Amino acid sequence: MHKVRVRFAPAPTGMMHLGNIRSALINALYAARYYGTLILRIEDTDTQRNYDPEAQHIQADLAWLGLTFQEGPGIGGPHEPYFQSQRGALYAAKLQYLIDNGYVYRCFCQENELERKREMQKALKLPPRYDRTCMHLTKDQIEKLCADNRPFVWRFKLDHAQTIIINDLSHGNVTFELKHFSDFPLTRQDGTVTFIFANCVDDIDMAITHIFRGEEHMSNTACQAALYYAFGVPLATYWHLPLLCNANGKKLSKRDFGFSLRDLKDAGFVPEAILNYLAIIGASYPDEIMSFNQLVNTIELEQPTKVGYITYDVEKFRWVNRKWLERYTPEQLYERVLPFLHAAYPTIDSINQKQIEQALQLAKTEMVTLADAVPLLRYSIHAPETTKTDVLACIDETYIPQVLAIMQKTIPTLHTGNFTDAFKSEARAHQIPLKPIFWFIRLALTGKTDGPAIHELITILGISETQKRIERLMDIIRT
Repeated sequence: MHKVRVRFAPAPTGMMHLGNIRSALINALYAARYYGTLILRIEDTDTQRNYDPEAQHIQADLAWLGLTFQEGPGIGGPHEPYFQSQRGALYAAKLQYLIDNGYVYRCFCQENELERKREMQKALKLPPRYDRTCMHLTKDQIEKLCADNRPFVWRFKLDHAQTIIINDLSHGNVTFELKHFSDFPLTRQDGTVTFIFANCVDDIDMAITHIFRGEEHMSNTACQAALYYAFGVPLATYWHLPLLCNANGKKLSKRDFGFSLRDLKDAGFVPEAILNYLAIIGASYPDEIMSFNQLVNTIELEQPTKVGYITYDVEKFRWVNRKWLERYTPEQLYERVLPFLHAAYPTIDSINQKQIEQALQLAKTEMVTLADAVPLLRYSIHAPETTKTDVLACIDETYIPQVLAIMQKTIPTLHTGNFTDAFKSEARAHQIPLKPIFWFIRLALTGKTDGPAIHELITILGISETQKRIERLMDIIRT
């Protein structure tokens, strides 16, 4: 078996989305399992739509996800350059080879002519295919059209008698009869090369052994396979990944939450959870929470199940994210959460890191995403603005005088560490339930009646801040 060489080849025409990430992940897992080489190649020939010059965002996103490459921009390698826009000389040489060997012909048909023919074929219930008008032009006709500067593209001349078989990991052997396909363009009228041509030439030049891409590319695989045969090169092995669909069975789009990586980062999803979920989606494993290295050894990569699409389940995704937050050490969780806290609370740097870490550990069981830390930790950064109305909405007014008396008497015990025992003893003496006292203290400290234990809140806030907050609420109730 040849050394495994796989590639992730995004176009810098938009933000990274789940489909991109899953493709990059599968390539990375396969390369890691078989000790192969993972290549990053940027397909940036569409200069009009390039959203990400030099693919800086793509590279930053991949680094954030923890996906590393052995060849590519910024790394180098034996097949430089790794930007298609810089590989024009190679495409020109390969095109000349096809011209010299009679695999292509000039097509002078204009787009409006082609569209008119397509509409006519549809009306006659025929498959819309190019009718090879220009393949039958004489040498004199071609020379005249060129002399008149008539724009043209180079089309690949398919052998309609040929049957091509590709090996797909999930579909098995897939057969294409080329009589069902159109002669496809290798260039545009401005002389630039098409996706199909550049993609295939690069895969051949970079000795790619396995090509993993979306199910929607299955139809153009036949055309690329025909190019492989024309160049006399053995076909790569394919895996056409099932489409990601929403709960309604429609292809995932930017209207669906979490479609783009930016959405997920802003919502507080962590990279380990993103990779974990996209690796297990559509399958079942005894232990579903796995690191990258665990995924390498667990995910089915040899004969993956044949399915046309898999359903993106946001709730399952949130569950995976929550499980990853639970795995984080206090230091890891603090590091991940800090950007969210900075955005919400600019003065966060004035608070001791250990204090924030303690608060995070208490809040962790309630967190699904990193963004959840912002409201959960507000009490540890800002004193709550609890009102008398808030208190009376929770505590029966008849208990208020006794609660205030108990607080007045027991606050000094904060400094001795006996505060909880003291107010419990006083509650028994006053013959009132503990609940109103607990609620009053929590409302004073956090603005809510539920949450961490009282002694944990005191540890996080400190004795001085705890006393200040309780006394403030007492003053508010008395007015």
